[in-house]
Amino acid sequence: MPSHGSLTKAGKVRSQTPKIPPKPKRNLVPRIRNRREHWIRQRKAQGLPVPTVVPPSSVPRKSATAQKS
Repeated sequence: MPSHGSLTKAGKVRSQTPKIPPKPKRNLVPRIRNRREHWIRQRKAQGLPVPTVVPPSSVPRKSATAQKS
């Protein structure tokens, strides 16, 4: 079966391409991200102001609110 180009040159460009280190990504864990988004949606629905940057400490935990009640 004929091929497009010789197999001796296979992978030539990829091996010659300089390796670029990946940029560090700091994505949140989905559980925490969903909790934060839910908190923001609740604040918007109640007409309360939503800060532009929501630190994780500002989102109340369920265990902390359950112990106070």
